[in-house]
Amino acid sequence: MLKLFTHFKKFPFCKTNNLIGLALLLGICVLVGFSFKASPKTERPNIVIIFADDMGYGDISALNPLSKINTPALDDLLKRGISFQNAHASASVCTPSRYGLLTGRYAFRTPKASRGIGGFTPSVIEKDRLTIAGILKKAGYTTAITGKWHLGLDWGTKDHKEAQLNSNTGYSNVDYTLPVQSGPNDFGFDYSFIHPASLDIPPYFFLENGKVIDQEVVLTTDVYPIRKEDTKFSWDKKHSDDKAVYWEKGVWWRLGEMSASFSVEECLETIVNQGEQFIGQQSTDKPFFLYMPLTGPHTPWLPSEENKGKSGAGLYGDFVMDIDQAVARIKTKLEAEGLLDNTLIIFSSDNGAYWPAEEILLHGHDSNKGSRGQKGDVWNGGHRVPLIVSWPDGIKKSNTYEGLVSLTDIYATMATMVGVEIPVGEAIDSKAFNPVLAGDMSFQTRDNMIHQSSGGMYAITSVDWKYIDGLGSGGFTFPANLTPENNGPTGQLYQLGKDPLESENLFSGFPEKVNALKQQLEDIKNIEK
Repeated sequence: MLKLFTHFKKFPFCKTNNLIGLALLLGICVLVGFSFKASPKTERPNIVIIFADDMGYGDISALNPLSKINTPALDDLLKRGISFQNAHASASVCTPSRYGLLTGRYAFRTPKASRGIGGFTPSVIEKDRLTIAGILKKAGYTTAITGKWHLGLDWGTKDHKEAQLNSNTGYSNVDYTLPVQSGPNDFGFDYSFIHPASLDIPPYFFLENGKVIDQEVVLTTDVYPIRKEDTKFSWDKKHSDDKAVYWEKGVWWRLGEMSASFSVEECLETIVNQGEQFIGQQSTDKPFFLYMPLTGPHTPWLPSEENKGKSGAGLYGDFVMDIDQAVARIKTKLEAEGLLDNTLIIFSSDNGAYWPAEEILLHGHDSNKGSRGQKGDVWNGGHRVPLIVSWPDGIKKSNTYEGLVSLTDIYATMATMVGVEIPVGEAIDSKAFNPVLAGDMSFQTRDNMIHQSSGGMYAITSVDWKYIDGLGSGGFTFPANLTPENNGPTGQLYQLGKDPLESENLFSGFPEKVNALKQQLEDIKNIEK
């Protein structure tokens, strides 16, 4: 501005009318300032991660021509971005997968993070662990989470003991008037608006920055009838007891405490509203990171009235349509605020869909398209996930990436993008795929990754081969575990390039390959934490 003023003084009219000249100068400066503000900072984009819960690769209509679900917003995201065809969660169940995404580490490196947890479990992220939110905060980002946490909270209790639920009464020893002692705000998030765990797991509360919003406590059964007149039990009844609300297949949640104002049916809507509000508070002056882990299409399957009956995959498919509309709403909000072009949007899911063979036969819809198994399993159906990345200012051409990618890799990719060096010991299982975002589809992000089932069975994919250290699914598909027969295979070996459905166990025919992969698995697991 000093140079502009010096140059301005040379103009003849400045000598005769300083007031007019000064006004003109100020006007020029304002216009120049506005033009600078509107200029996109493509080296530091805003980042939004929309994380679906239990949604399969085959649910997205652009990824599966035979999908019975219409997903126009996700299809559009894919047409304008990069689709990762061989992307995998680091585990096939909620908590360890989310830990992997946020920390860039396999959850088995932290035993308390390597299993599914309830809503009263203490924090599973280690104190002082630098999450992806923390790394972006170091880069000057405003960071927020609106949605499902499911990584544990350190609740304050009435008896000063560890929080616990009495499953018979539905009540806990938690004092909901106290702020949590450890939660998202302790792991890099400037702002948090969360539900503690899955929407079928108590307690049913929203917390804002570590404090329960509505502290008036009721039981779920005070508000919702346990059964309806036409209730019929289905295969998922095994996950709930007789005290749980169970109305029909996919529509159930466990007994527990709930805010008097909490609505199970409106939970997803509330989360999306909060995400929109956060975006509305941002500007082009400072980049932001929004992590929006949704509570759907995980059970309970409670689609909006607008979408009920609209899909060909039952209530689950209808609920997926709500997820698609959530994506559309976030994009629309970004566009309305003038932020869309320089916002990198990542859409994925925490694991494969809980979609057993009965549902595939019933609806003719394969939620985990082209993969064996489902959520919880060590087979690909348990951990292969949709992964779509869109960024109008940075990704100019839609493309498909076929290389192996883990959701743990998002951490290193974002750190590289914003120019922050990852401290030693952090994100040790994260590999950056920035060249892919720049258009290099031949780039190899990684040549191996470890998979973990809900039952603690491990596998490793290495180039074209997959070794599973056990027999069975390791998860929700029967049988979960098999005892080896005399002189029979003790594990599973598949050549994925020729057998993507993991149907032919080659364990007995390739002993050297088995030994090499088993050793590689153990070596990676034993890397110093």
